[in-house]
Amino acid sequence: MPFQPGQSGNPAGRPKGSRNKLGEAFLTALSTDFDEHGVNAIERCRKADPVAYVKVVASLLPKELKIERSAVEEMSDDELARLIDVVRAEVSVPGEAGEGAGSAEG
Repeated sequence: MPFQPGQSGNPAGRPKGSRNKLGEAFLTALSTDFDEHGVNAIERCRKADPVAYVKVVASLLPKELKIERSAVEEMSDDELARLIDVVRAEVSVPGEAGEGAGSAEG
């Protein structure tokens, strides 16, 4: 064992703030680039790879969908089941079980 328990290979450790400095520099550079090219990049992605575009949009949505009780009270069980199928079809990833908007149509 090259080091005693509790000893580090770098006793001085990482300089304070070095990781934060790198992260801040990266985010600043990314923000600057996005300000200049972001809108065009999003448009190109939407046209060239709509699946990736929709995945990005879906990743920005909340993981849980809050449905107000008043809207649900007026729905029959069948209508609610169809709504759940539609939502599942919209958020499914191609190739996963239960995929496809076909299950929402009927």
